[in-house]
Amino acid sequence: MTDTQHGRTSGARHILRREIAGTLGLVADEHDFTQMRRYRSFTFDDHTAYLRQVEALLKSLAAAGGHTTVALFDPEDYAEFCADTGLEPDTPASRTRFTAELASTGPSLPYEGQPLADLVPDLVEEAVRQATWEYASSVLARTGSCAVCGQDIGRAAFARASYLVARVIDTIGAGRHHWVCSVPMGKQMLLTVLHIDAATAGTVRLEETAAMELTTLLALALVTGNACALIVRTTADDSDRVYGWRLKDERLRQLTAAQVFDAYCTDAASGDLTAPEPGVDYCTAPEVPDAAPENHHRHRP
Repeated sequence: MTDTQHGRTSGARHILRREIAGTLGLVADEHDFTQMRRYRSFTFDDHTAYLRQVEALLKSLAAAGGHTTVALFDPEDYAEFCADTGLEPDTPASRTRFTAELASTGPSLPYEGQPLADLVPDLVEEAVRQATWEYASSVLARTGSCAVCGQDIGRAAFARASYLVARVIDTIGAGRHHWVCSVPMGKQMLLTVLHIDAATAGTVRLEETAAMELTTLLALALVTGNACALIVRTTADDSDRVYGWRLKDERLRQLTAAQVFDAYCTDAASGDLTAPEPGVDYCTAPEVPDAAPENHHRHRP
């Protein structure tokens, strides 16, 4: 009787374990892995072997019916977390606490059986995306009020950016659209990406978070006066068109076909021209209608 009861209890626990969602903190970068090795309780000594073990664990958890989120584990953020919370950093328990925090605040992605070689770049991209949005949002939040009208500059810029995004959506019409917004900030190029599905007439589907991030980056360019380009690739009727605009005087000005070709066919790292894609039409963008007068008030701190 006791054995039967014990078996039922173990079985129940096994069932419950499958319904617990977990988070795994991944040290994706070899430099970060080297930093973690200063902790004695971090017993791994080879990054490649560590990644193999992580992938094997993820597969085993998935095979058991579990759901696992993979979060990017940053050693510097971890050290800061331990200092702020008074935790001893050289313990697995502290790393577990930090990973639990990452589940709600840090860059993370669900494991869905994809190879780790595919998951890691996506996770890094997610971290860059989140950092870009946080930076742009913080700049807008601390910009202050307009010296002329007293209006909050960050909010006004976001409202203006939202208006411009809506006008572009109205202008480009039907198709599947891939947007890339870029703003140079010092030595870095900040980028956001937005996918819009308007293939069905009268229907526009987009990911709201991505739309907000692109709008925030456009607002950042409005506030700082930095250069900003919005390049769109539209797929419709089995053909691809690439076109875009630049931000000038708080308006979106059309890029010529030659300017779009240069922007789209230039390697970001080397600056060298790359071969154009066959079947892609690099063209002048349609004009974006703008109800604001040419001499509309520009908010300044």
